[in-house]
Amino acid sequence: MHDHHDHSHCAHAPEGISLTPGRQLVLDKLCEAGRPVGAYEMIDLVAAATGKRPAPVSIYRSLDFLQENGLVHRLATRNAYLACGHRHDRTARVAFLICESCGRVSEVSSPDVDANLGRLAESSGFAPTAQVIEMTGRCRDCAA
Repeated sequence: MHDHHDHSHCAHAPEGISLTPGRQLVLDKLCEAGRPVGAYEMIDLVAAATGKRPAPVSIYRSLDFLQENGLVHRLATRNAYLACGHRHDRTARVAFLICESCGRVSEVSSPDVDANLGRLAESSGFAPTAQVIEMTGRCRDCAA
């Protein structure tokens, strides 16, 4: 696998997508965190920034919109969201390597894995809508 992506930098909306101030704030907070953030932690981050506690539904709507537009990823194993600072379409197959010790998350991709998974889905008559692989273990630093 290659194409390691560091999620510590901020994502910006691609041309043609305008973010409301609330969505931009959620994205900014994810970018600042540089790590996966759950929805209820996001409520706390937004409340600290604005002095107003947003309703959970507004945070979930913002996160859903950002995810649908490829600006954040949802990590199912962590029930958390992570800003995505590079451009790939939302159907791209990506893998997240999640360190169980330090919590670092790396995004990687592989043309070989991508092609094999595509053939597997096609031969099974399966039409994926989300293609995210999550692997947990220990990063290079923690394993040393």
